[in-house]
Amino acid sequence: MTTRTGPWIDPNIVDYLRAHTTPPDEVINWITEQTVALGKFSAMQIGSDQVALMTLLTRLVGAKTAVEVGTFTGTSALAIARGLAEGGRLLCCDVSEEWTAIAREGWRRAGVDDCIDLKIAPALDTLRALPNEPTIDLVFVDADKPNYSAYLAELIPRVRQGGLVLVDNTIWYGQVINAAVNDPDTVAIRKVNDELAADARLDSVIVPIGDGLTVCRKR
Repeated sequence: MTTRTGPWIDPNIVDYLRAHTTPPDEVINWITEQTVALGKFSAMQIGSDQVALMTLLTRLVGAKTAVEVGTFTGTSALAIARGLAEGGRLLCCDVSEEWTAIAREGWRRAGVDDCIDLKIAPALDTLRALPNEPTIDLVFVDADKPNYSAYLAELIPRVRQGGLVLVDNTIWYGQVINAAVNDPDTVAIRKVNDELAADARLDSVIVPIGDGLTVCRKR
């Protein structure tokens, strides 16, 4: 599976870990094939090991209400949707009709399209329109990095106690510790890492899977 892999992990170890993790099924493989055809953008797809982890986390928290910011070709949404409790729903926020067309077909093939609501619009507009009550069980943020803090400012108050906040790319190919790198994306990732670690509402850990996945539980 062609996906992001950080330089801090030996590729042979990554292969070993994925070989000993619940493998991707035919739908995940189909989405991957379609995503690889997009060329350089395919690096935005999460890996099969992260897919397995996200489905597991969704099931463990018993999620019935989930929100995703940044859907791309639908792999992460499929991972979450498959972990939802009976009757659960996932709201996906994205701005690309082209990329999410692959997602829609993948969800249809997997039989989860009826539990996913895809909103094509600026995510902040969608999030600000949500009820101001802590009812969300799980959120996943994997979109434009400079807006990470703004997305989380809208989402965290809406997550219930015991709910999960998942944030992707938080190791950022190792650039978060490279003081010589100060582009807007890297600066934004550093900022959100500092904010999550200091947030008294959350218990947080950065998991070195893929390009770094921060897992937070709301206290």
